Amino acid sequence: MRYNQLGRSGLIVSELCLGTMTFGGEGGMWGRIGQLQQEEADALVKAALDAGINFFDTANVYAEGRSERILGQALKNLGVARDEVVVATKVLGRMHDGPNGAGASRGHILAQVEKSLERLGTGHIDLYQIHGFDTATPIEETLYALDSLVRKGVVRYIGLSNWAAWQVMKAVGIAAAKDYASIASLQAYYTIAGRDLEREVIPMLQSEGVGLMVWSPLAGGFLSGKYTREGEGEGRRAGFDFPPVDKERGYDVVDVLRALAEAKGRSVAQLALAWLLHQKAVSSVIIGAKRPDQLADNLGAVDVEFSPEELERLDAVSKLPAEYPGWMLERQGGYRGGPSPRR
Repeated sequence: MRYNQLGRSGLIVSELCLGTMTFGGEGGMWGRIGQLQQEEADALVKAALDAGINFFDTANVYAEGRSERILGQALKNLGVARDEVVVATKVLGRMHDGPNGAGASRGHILAQVEKSLERLGTGHIDLYQIHGFDTATPIEETLYALDSLVRKGVVRYIGLSNWAAWQVMKAVGIAAAKDYASIASLQAYYTIAGRDLEREVIPMLQSEGVGLMVWSPLAGGFLSGKYTREGEGEGRRAGFDFPPVDKERGYDVVDVLRALAEAKGRSVAQLALAWLLHQKAVSSVIIGAKRPDQLADNLGAVDVEFSPEELERLDAVSKLPAEYPGWMLERQGGYRGGPSPRR
């Protein structure tokens, strides 16, 4: 297991992060995603810790708060020292009825952080993330609320999730101008079967020193090895077909992954995860599991190596089709060729 700096912050996180969206589900959507209760969750958390993972991600909305409670209890049951792990959670989703029961307003954030702290059974949250963009709340209000939590000490670092490049850039600028706590990370969807993030978001993150946490790195199971052109296996996608995947392009990617996996004696899922670990912009990849064998397989991704030729082959089959202004920027980018001007 390798460890990376999260953006430009001083926070060091494992390259794999255990996501806990499978914890605590009962009925409805959360039940389809995962129904792991305390004993099963304890086993997964222990396996993750034994493999060197120090980073755990949850959200207040997961299983209506039960995921946070189970994660916090698992760490206690295993006798984990609080400072030995990095605990991340999120706020935005609806937690109660009424117009103020969701969002990124100061009122909702301050109310929900207290409840997350109580469920997690901790005095502080290492990384507190805004789970999506709130069109009704000014970014300044959200950042002011987060900054107050950092100054109070109940939150150590702040992050965003599922924001567009311009939204993140605006938040970064406001935080710098007002001397608020800086944005440490963005949690976003990114896979070898869905590289949309590379158009605008990743160049912005690299420019501004914001770390990238990847959610659903196996595209909701599409890259698990169960899905081929010949037939789709059982899994979460059977009842919850998310996130969206261009199936035809995706199957081309799976074909190459499968061939390379067979040659390496590895699984398709391990190679899909390893490809992400080879991307410079990625700080940590969030893996989730319902069973110990799934987690064990995912953990094996840290040992996968690619040759330059294999990476080129994977890039060629998964590369995004050209779009404006990307193709024009590339075309015009050569005008600075030659020696750099003297200063």
